[in-house]
Amino acid sequence: MSPNAVPPVALFVYNRPTHTRRTLDALARNIGAAQVDLYVFSDGPKRTEDESGVAEVRSLFNNEDRFHSVTLFAEDSNRGLAAAIIAGVSDVLDRHEMVIVLEDDIITSPQFLQFLTEALIFYRDHEAVWHISGWNYPIKACDGEYSAFLWRVMNCWGWATWKDRWALFERSPEETLRLFSPEQKWQFNLDGSHDFFSQVEKNARGRIRTWAVFWYVTIFLRGGLCVNPVHSLAVNIGFDGSGTNCGADDYFRGGHSTLHYPFKFPVEMAEDREWRGAVKKFYDETYPPKWKRGLARLKSIWNETVK
Repeated sequence: MSPNAVPPVALFVYNRPTHTRRTLDALARNIGAAQVDLYVFSDGPKRTEDESGVAEVRSLFNNEDRFHSVTLFAEDSNRGLAAAIIAGVSDVLDRHEMVIVLEDDIITSPQFLQFLTEALIFYRDHEAVWHISGWNYPIKACDGEYSAFLWRVMNCWGWATWKDRWALFERSPEETLRLFSPEQKWQFNLDGSHDFFSQVEKNARGRIRTWAVFWYVTIFLRGGLCVNPVHSLAVNIGFDGSGTNCGADDYFRGGHSTLHYPFKFPVEMAEDREWRGAVKKFYDETYPPKWKRGLARLKSIWNETVK
């Protein structure tokens, strides 16, 4: 990589110094890390008891010299993760043409920056592609010649995009409910495999306030495609109950791996059916629909009865 070839990285942090340190150390071990302009967005404390954690996290960046530059934006008040990410990503893209985005609980492999950078460059002029993910589901890779696959679903545990795509981002819960037909909801939910759309409904009712599902909505309504590596290059360590909108479920954690280099990206602007099927199978086995869970329970009761 040539000097300053790596896009800027926007890192969102709050009050978890241990998670943040691990995320930062992993990022510093990445190929090309020394070329990165790192923008750190530190949200303000929500409660008095959060103040020490927020201060400790901010202190991690006082003498950070492993990147090309480090700029810390420290908020006095608490905006919440959704508002912080929307504003922070927009801020970086006011200054640059592309951005790589991380939260404080994403541990990246040494190839993470390299993969996202090359994918951003490769697909920059392919208007059908909107989003690059550095994470993939903990499932066996489908055999093939490519380092990545294209599909409809947006994953946000280490991701990247371009200024022109992000400029069309909208977070409109009520409008989204009005726009989506039953068929679109089914497609949005990966052909009924997982209820992503329930997040839109919860946002509309004020039960949660999130951003990522609306980035997926923005991409989906325009027929956009997302890129995933065939092996995950990121691990989410936030499934310990400490993260915003992350419980203690560890189904998605998996691990990160390596990709054969040089990377080879698919050029056909169409969803990969084999990978789509593999992810649908993962969801079906991990989160079976209610009717399947009910059937399994009835079978269990029946088996106990006839013993």
